[in-house]
Amino acid sequence: MNVMPGPGIAEMNALQPPLQRIVLVLQGGGALGSYQAGVYEALAKAGMQLDWVAGVSIGAVNAAIIAGNPPERRVERLRAFWEAITESSAYWPDIPHEGWREMLRHAGAAAAVLLGQPGFFQPRSVTEWIATQSPLSYYDTSQLKETLERLVDFDCINRPDGTRLSVGAVNVETGNMVYFDSAQQRITPEHVMASGALPPGLPFVTVDGSHYWDGGLVSNTPLQYVMEYEPREDMLVFQIDLFPARGKLPENLDEIAEREKDIRYSSRTRAGTNDARLKQELRTRLFAFLDRLPTELRDDPNAKRLHDFACPKAVDIVHLIYRPPTPQGSTKDFEFTRGTMNRRWAQGYANARATLASAPWKTEATTDEPVRVFDVLATVER
Repeated sequence: MNVMPGPGIAEMNALQPPLQRIVLVLQGGGALGSYQAGVYEALAKAGMQLDWVAGVSIGAVNAAIIAGNPPERRVERLRAFWEAITESSAYWPDIPHEGWREMLRHAGAAAAVLLGQPGFFQPRSVTEWIATQSPLSYYDTSQLKETLERLVDFDCINRPDGTRLSVGAVNVETGNMVYFDSAQQRITPEHVMASGALPPGLPFVTVDGSHYWDGGLVSNTPLQYVMEYEPREDMLVFQIDLFPARGKLPENLDEIAEREKDIRYSSRTRAGTNDARLKQELRTRLFAFLDRLPTELRDDPNAKRLHDFACPKAVDIVHLIYRPPTPQGSTKDFEFTRGTMNRRWAQGYANARATLASAPWKTEATTDEPVRVFDVLATVER
């Protein structure tokens, strides 16, 4: 895959904010996740030094590969993962004709359903289905554990000076969202697998006696967790979404199913982003208000209680959203053909390059903008 060269040293220094914590937030979306890998490659070439990576589902896998390797090896390891799980279609002819590519997409999705993906998930054997107790999922993910152990250095993740990693999963029995965070506990392959255990296809994963499914069942993006974590800091957050909110009117049943999926997942992301922005704006304004109270009121119990919620930190949220130029079909999140993977990776890289070139977070914020949200490509791509 041909990509553009990265920025030079001067450009890198200009892009890196001097005080903000840099956070990468990766959404779930299965096969669409190669777009995130392309985005990260552009960020890495621009010299963005990540402090924290948070992910859900396939975003958790990408996040673990990033946090679990030294910066100079991260893109190489991401490439190794995505090429490994698309190996079965590596030699399929990728003819640049949309009709042919549509046929390949259908074939790739069918192959994933029937045969699984190497290094990721495989169908249960016939003997398992005729056993006394039927399996609790259609696929087995033991190969994913082997892949993670090969491509991720978990000692690197768990070092005190390592890049922080947070992955979200849902407790099967309580229904509550849980985040496994390297700032609080030792992260293992099971934590990452739990974040991507989407039922009924993939089995729940047991961690410390509790059972977990894919975090996307509750929240497909970890932005709210990042924004709520204390102590809060000034942050520049790159949020990589895999389902676009806007789209053309569907023209057939497959496009209707794709559009429904896009709306379902993007609406959660938008709601979460709006909620996080509103909360931080309220915290910031509350801090400014309490600071103006006369001295005799600052010791009031109510004022002290409100002060616990106040926070003056500034947050910039940069959206990068996978908006494919043509419909991808309702099976796009489990269509793992090599050609499609490469195109998604290249689009992520190009989108991130354009966003970095604009660098809207470098503009000076006003006191009325404690939280700014940027989508550089929204106008261009609509």
